[in-house]
Amino acid sequence: MTAEIMKALRDLREGKIVLVFDSDNRERETDMVVASENVTPGIVRTMRKEAGGLICVTVHNDIRERIGTPYLADVFSDVSASYPVLSKLTPNDIPYDAKSAFSITINHRKTFTGITDNDRALTITEFTKLAKTSLGQDNGWAKDEFGRQFRAPGHVYLLNARKNLLVSRIGHTELTTALMVMAGVTPSATICEMMGDDGNSLSKEKAREYAKNHGLCYLEGSEIVRAWRGGEWSR
Repeated sequence: MTAEIMKALRDLREGKIVLVFDSDNRERETDMVVASENVTPGIVRTMRKEAGGLICVTVHNDIRERIGTPYLADVFSDVSASYPVLSKLTPNDIPYDAKSAFSITINHRKTFTGITDNDRALTITEFTKLAKTSLGQDNGWAKDEFGRQFRAPGHVYLLNARKNLLVSRIGHTELTTALMVMAGVTPSATICEMMGDDGNSLSKEKAREYAKNHGLCYLEGSEIVRAWRGGEWSR
């Protein structure tokens, strides 16, 4: 494991932001990443203002199986008989992906509109608490508690990580969830794409410069994959 990976894992445990670039052959995007259990309104504000993409929360497959968060594409497919337009919207032409990781959107029931920094931070931290607790409970309890605490749709986007991390899919969802596992925190990451001022994603070079200027770790997906496959986590 490289020194940069080790530092990134320490930073994640301490609630700091890490930058992760996926691949030149995939989205070619850099995401701001933080351990979901350490999200604060300040973190949400930083992601909103300094990154500018969509703030999302990853769901490890072990948690997904207990809570029951569906893939949104599957939901659309299942209800397309009642809403035929959804069958026409099948995401079968994503140039870098076979299946979208998007699940449902949620708000905690104690939020007001759900979109403020305070509201989104509350939704994320409470979801992460439930996610962590669900790992030691049966599926029935977790599903009931999820419904008791949260409503949908909402303003926090959940992303389902694939089973067997970094095998069939190597997107930001899996890369950042794997980082959380390696860091020993609740296996959920809060991520947000970094946008540029030219109408496109922030370039890799500018993302590296941002990391250097702000004292943040910058990781490429290939580094994470090597660390994961070389450790005990992938066994």
